[in-house]
Amino acid sequence: MSTIVVAAVIVAPGGRVLAAQRAAPAALAGGWEFPGGKVDPGEGEVVALIRECREELGVEITVGERVGGDWALSEGYVLRVWLATLASGTPEAREHLALRWLGPGEYYDVEWLGADLPIMKTVESLLQQG
Repeated sequence: MSTIVVAAVIVAPGGRVLAAQRAAPAALAGGWEFPGGKVDPGEGEVVALIRECREELGVEITVGERVGGDWALSEGYVLRVWLATLASGTPEAREHLALRWLGPGEYYDVEWLGADLPIMKTVESLLQQG
C-alpha cells in the first residue's frame, strides 16, 4: 500500500503557477516542487491538499480538476496532483526556502525536482489549451 502525497498546482491570472523551493530533506533541498504533502490516515485527498496549503503557504485554495493519474515518487509513495486557485491570502514560504510565480516562458527557469518536472510539462499543455 503506497503512501499518498498530494500537490497543488496553484494557477493565477495570466497562466502563472506557484513553485516552492524545498528546504528539506537534504537530498531534495534547493529543488523546486508544487506545494503539498502526505495525506493523513482517514483524511480525504482534497481535504489534505487544502490543509497542506494552509499550513505551508498560509492560503486558502479552491481545488479544481485533477492533473493526470498517479505520478511516481520515491518507492512506496504515489503523488496525486490538482489544479487550484487562491481563494484568499498571499502565499508565504513557511516551510520552503522560497516561492516563485512562474509565467508562460518562465516555467522552466527553476530546477524542478524529478517528480515535478513531468507534471509541469502536463500543466503547461493544459494551460495552453485554455
